[in-house]
Amino acid sequence: MNVKKQHIGLILFAALVLGFLGAYIGIQVGDSQNESQEEQIENESSLPDDPDKDSGTSQGVPAEQMQKFEMAYELINQHYLEDMESDELIEGAIEGMLESLDDPFSSYMDKDMMSEFNEQIEASFEGIGAEVSLEDDIVTIISPIKGSPAEQTGLRPKDQILKIDDESIEGYGLQEAVDLIRGEKGSEVVLEIRRPGTSDPFDVTITRDTIPLETVEGFVEEVDGHKTGILKVTSFAETTADDFIKEIEGFEEEGIEGLVIDVRGNPGGLLDQVESMLQEFVPSDMPYLQIEDQQGNKDPFYSTLSEKKPYPVTVVIDEGSASASEILAVALQDVGYDIVGVPSFGKGTVQQVADLNDGTNIKLTMFKWLSPEGNWINEVGIEPNVEVELPAYYYTTPIQAEDTITPGEKGENIENVQEMLRGLDYSIEDDAGEYGKDTEKAVRAFQKENDLKETGEIDEETAGVIQSQIIDKVRDEEDDYQMEKAKEILYNK
Repeated sequence: MNVKKQHIGLILFAALVLGFLGAYIGIQVGDSQNESQEEQIENESSLPDDPDKDSGTSQGVPAEQMQKFEMAYELINQHYLEDMESDELIEGAIEGMLESLDDPFSSYMDKDMMSEFNEQIEASFEGIGAEVSLEDDIVTIISPIKGSPAEQTGLRPKDQILKIDDESIEGYGLQEAVDLIRGEKGSEVVLEIRRPGTSDPFDVTITRDTIPLETVEGFVEEVDGHKTGILKVTSFAETTADDFIKEIEGFEEEGIEGLVIDVRGNPGGLLDQVESMLQEFVPSDMPYLQIEDQQGNKDPFYSTLSEKKPYPVTVVIDEGSASASEILAVALQDVGYDIVGVPSFGKGTVQQVADLNDGTNIKLTMFKWLSPEGNWINEVGIEPNVEVELPAYYYTTPIQAEDTITPGEKGENIENVQEMLRGLDYSIEDDAGEYGKDTEKAVRAFQKENDLKETGEIDEETAGVIQSQIIDKVRDEEDDYQMEKAKEILYNK
């Protein structure tokens, strides 16, 4: 494409403004409210009639700064030792601008990245199934997707990824790391993980799989003699709201007397989906959501609902509940429903995808979202009404047993094993982290019951069987005290 070099900066910023305008309009909700707000935005936002006209600025950028940008481009293009494509320079400039924002949720997406992004909100994709962000320049797990390889191998929110297939990713951008983590179904990836509260990193080998986005699972069970609907929402994809509402309608036809909504481990997703869901629960006398722009202007959004549901509702959250999950939870909390679990992730910003007209896009943080009462939970999270921890074995890490673990050893690895064995109902009275007689006795008993060689030592085979049984127990939701409490308080306040 032949473009005069002095116009490259102008075109770049014009494309940004056009893309952002479309993205802003895309956030609006409600019929009559939409129309008036879209008209207001169109009236207030305009591009110059003649982009070549020298007005001293380009879309608000001082002319001297645009000149600096163009001079840098000219210098690299004409004198850099190696050949460089102009599109690589422009993409690098965009990436640099976004990195300077120091915002883990704003990023540049080329055509391949945009394709992957669309996959994650449409049907399915191949990978390990974990939402990640860049926190303090470290790739960090927001939440593993329910039932994904990431969850099944024990990854947890706030886990930090240090290496991928033995390659350090220090200094990597988020998308660079994601590209290394993702891969074809059946292939393996080894992640070196550092978990908050532990000093030693550990390796996790994960077999990639197809990650289906069946985001809503519902069933009815009896709780204290009451028909109770249980709804688990794993993310907010394109069909989540429709599926959620259908489940609610089916529950109500069955005559449910209470409802539990489980958004633990749900990293969020599409804003319009959670909005549609909240319009089923939040009456019109208070907003179900407020959006605040960079000037501090707040737009409240309302449902047409005349009253609350005629039955009690409880929401279950954890540290992996982020973004749209938090929008749902805090809105229902402000309405007066109870939240059970532990404080949520704390993501109170809204990203919009802006098209740069060539198949590439920018995902940019453009707004804050506020609770119905106007609270911003960013980097704080939602405090549950009833705080309930899960058993310690839910938070254990893979056992490091490349070298056989023997009695007399001490450390975090031993404490981790002890928590797993206790979770499997073995009694251990040794001090935490000390491989004493009780721990050895428990290991021998475990080996005997599982037809392993009774050595009292933990080799890779014994470690693997212990971990497998713990994963099965977590997956079967044994000792899920959070869900138990959520059901209990529905009818016993």
